[in-house]
This record gives sequence, structure tokens and C-alpha cells, in this order.
Amino acid sequence: MDKKNALRAGALAAGTTLMMLLMSSPALALTRDDGDDPGPGLSVGETLGLYVVAPIAIFALIAGLVWVLDKSKDRHDPTSSNITVKGGANAKA
Repeated sequence: MDKKNALRAGALAAGTTLMMLLMSSPALALTRDDGDDPGPGLSVGETLGLYVVAPIAIFALIAGLVWVLDKSKDRHDPTSSNITVKGGANAKA
């Protein structure tokens, strides 16, 4: 990649990052809005359980159900399993 393209890619990345930061500034506000009533915060264990363990468990449950309830037959080529190859055969052309 030449310098001009690298500079263009860097400027694009910096501009995109700046726009994302400027647009997300209300999310970082420290003042409360009218009617804002936040609940108690989550502990580290609750956060990990909710955002890490629960999705993995749900994925494993769905994958397990698909695997167990799969009604399709084995998908292998029946002709390739019964071929025997004899070594030392002399081929004559």
C-alpha cells in the first residue's frame, strides 16, 4: 500500500472514530434526566453470567437439540468405504 492510500485510510479511520465519539456523547452524560430511575448495578459475577455464560449456554442448548433431533442419515459416500487397494500390483501398459 502506498503512502497516499495509507494516509487516506488513516484519515477515514480517524474521522469515523471522531464521529462515533461525538455521537455517543449523550451516553456519557453524568447528569440525570427527568424520570430517570436507574436500578442497582450488576456485580462482576452477574455481568459475566448474563453476557458470557448465558449466551454460551443458549448456543450449546440449541446446538445440542439440533444434533440430537437430527433425523437425516449419515452423509458419507457408500462407494468409498468398500474399496480395497492391493499393494504391489504390476501395471502393464
